[in-house]
Amino acid sequence: MLVVADSLAFHGPQSPAPLSDPRLWPNVMAEELGAAVDWSVGLGWTARDAWWALTKDPVVYSLLIPRADAVVLALGGMDHLPAMVPTYLREGLSYLRPGSLRRSVKRVYHRLHPYGVRLTGGRMRVLPQAATDAYLTRCVEALRIVRPGIPVVGIVPSPYRSAYHGGLDATHAPAVDAHRAWGARMGVPLLDLDALIAPYAHAGELNADGMHWCWEAHADVGRSAARILGPG
Repeated sequence: MLVVADSLAFHGPQSPAPLSDPRLWPNVMAEELGAAVDWSVGLGWTARDAWWALTKDPVVYSLLIPRADAVVLALGGMDHLPAMVPTYLREGLSYLRPGSLRRSVKRVYHRLHPYGVRLTGGRMRVLPQAATDAYLTRCVEALRIVRPGIPVVGIVPSPYRSAYHGGLDATHAPAVDAHRAWGARMGVPLLDLDALIAPYAHAGELNADGMHWCWEAHADVGRSAARILGPG
């Protein structure tokens, strides 16, 4: 199983975990299926990063894809998070020099982010939905060309309750609808993180950051993924 995912795949209830941690949902899935997992993951990855991983990372396109029996594109959830500024400006902060200026600007940015999101009503996304759909479509079409018949699974975005994102989730319901419509158009079965994680979000059982999951949620997601990919 090749899992291309954001930090929801490797972040536990307090902090990131080693990829070998059996409690992470891809490892739960693998255990249920009696399979092994190859990982391509990143912090805050979007659908655009998935496309870059599949096409620009030699390990992924020359080693992992050829030996995969199935691919899980567990991305798109970070795309719909509210943003204060366009992503290229936020990412550009990492290139500021000297280091003292970079650190100061990042501190100010993170401090202002919740207020900026609330000022815009949380309507600006990290990545526009049209771009998310386009990059996910590219990923699926490319996989189907180089590995005809390989099963590909996508996701429905997970809910979140994040003070950092202004406590707003105006982009979530439209993103859920858009992902379900995309999956139907592309013939891609979806791991419904919205339905699976909603009970934990409503019960206040997410990570303190309001985004990442408890171990019970990882177990539920892993078992659900195994049911989608299992025989029959």
